[in-house]
Amino acid sequence: MQDSRYNKYLGLPSIIGKSKAQVFAEVKDRVAKKLAGWKGKLLSIGGKEILIKAVAQAVPTYTMSCNQLPKTLCQDLESMMRSFWWGQKDKENKIAWVSWRKMCRSKLHGGMGFKNIQAFNLAMLAKQGWRILTNPDSLVARVFKAKYFPFDDVLNSKKGSNPSYAWRNIHNSLEVIRRGTRWRVGNGRRIHIWDDRWLPTPSTRKVISPQADYGHFPMVSSLIDNDTR
Repeated sequence: MQDSRYNKYLGLPSIIGKSKAQVFAEVKDRVAKKLAGWKGKLLSIGGKEILIKAVAQAVPTYTMSCNQLPKTLCQDLESMMRSFWWGQKDKENKIAWVSWRKMCRSKLHGGMGFKNIQAFNLAMLAKQGWRILTNPDSLVARVFKAKYFPFDDVLNSKKGSNPSYAWRNIHNSLEVIRRGTRWRVGNGRRIHIWDDRWLPTPSTRKVISPQADYGHFPMVSSLIDNDTR
């Protein structure tokens, strides 16, 4: 039996059980209440856009910065915003003339600039991974490193067996960092020649590993003359 006084810490659930949808149902309820209060009002397209971006999509941001929301919950949130955008009142269904995926494109590419909830969730969690990567002396970085990647950096870490919920969330977002970052060479001691993205070529930014075994100089530092640089 759990003490209800400690169900939350800093506004977030302190215990995450098997039913993630039930744990984060409050996020859905808060967004639903916001949208329900606006449906009866005569709002312009611009007004709806501002309310969705500044309020409805901002409500789950704090939760998404620490937790990965279930896929079904993200879909439900987007469904409510989509219905509100196309003018739903009460529970009737209106035709969505453009897919929500296209609506999430930037305005420069023909969309409305709405957030893809799942992608935004991973981006928020990737910030936690970025902090671990760039601030390895912080307490949280040292704790995670000791448990999950004691001999490597966070980008090359494994999820491990029976990982904590916090680490599983961060690990799921690391691909966002891998795709969007490139090494600044420096002395090259931490950069793998074949595995890391370090070249200035925008097409790949990565060396295509040959079939031959070049394991005797795996790091970029082995390509740099220490005297002449």
